[in-house]
Amino acid sequence: MKRIMITGALGQIGSELTVKLRDLYGRDNVLATDVRTNDSEAATEGPFEILDVMDAKGMMEAATNHHADTIIHMAALLSATAEANPVFAWNLNMGGLMNALETAKELDAQFFTPSSIGAFGPTTPKDETPQDTIQRPTTMYGVNKVAGELLADYYFHRFGVDTRGLRFPGLISYVTPPGGGTTDYAVEIFYEAIKHGHYTSYIDKGTYMDMMYMPDALNAIIDLMEADPSNLRHRNSFNVTAMSFDPEEIAEAIRKEIPEFTLGYAVDPVRQQIASSWPNSIDASAAKKEWGFTTKYDLQTMTKDMLNKLALKTI
Repeated sequence: MKRIMITGALGQIGSELTVKLRDLYGRDNVLATDVRTNDSEAATEGPFEILDVMDAKGMMEAATNHHADTIIHMAALLSATAEANPVFAWNLNMGGLMNALETAKELDAQFFTPSSIGAFGPTTPKDETPQDTIQRPTTMYGVNKVAGELLADYYFHRFGVDTRGLRFPGLISYVTPPGGGTTDYAVEIFYEAIKHGHYTSYIDKGTYMDMMYMPDALNAIIDLMEADPSNLRHRNSFNVTAMSFDPEEIAEAIRKEIPEFTLGYAVDPVRQQIASSWPNSIDASAAKKEWGFTTKYDLQTMTKDMLNKLALKTI
């Protein structure tokens, strides 16, 4: 990666990935794009353009003018939001992905887009979910992710595009607020612990989902993109994870830092149904074997860091 263009650069992952890549590869070598702008570091401290990923011509022009050798396509509608508007989700998630892949093909650029544990479904093995397994999701977001994995594989095999991707679990960050994902409770709970000392969870107790702290997720993207392609048997759907917990366990981790914290429940049937269709835990051994995937944070070290960083933000 030398000249990078990021779509969806102001989203949960993109906003932090943009800053990290600029630190690594140089400020002017990373073009951030999004359908909107704001006053974040990603939008103001380096090259930035307004870009609708549904605009194929505009995407090609932005990448060409930037002389991009790497396209990182992060723009997407997330699980709960996609379920509320499935037709728009399909058009944005799949149309935007096709435009990004076509851009990478024409420019002979390396390509990354994330998949998700949402690509799994209720018939997928629930515990230590294998890298290669049944994928029959029951949400539009999940359908998009399975189709996206296959489409990226197709562009690699048919056109030789150097496509790569990760199946992310829920991602936890103190920088960008949650954006409509089913796993967002695991971010919201930290904000509410700092502000009010209490959180009402829309996900029920006993519901386990894989999670990862954002610093580990960013490093995973970079490590995969820098990996020797000859070592990659899987390209567009590596299982990655750092931890698996239910609401009670994350609440207990918070109480070690904020003893008076309390947790209640008001279960959202839509998001609970989505969460219940996903694995309890996944197997990341293929990522470890093929490109050395590793993580730094577990539940307690992440909790301590999240609360410390959020406390500083609220001062």
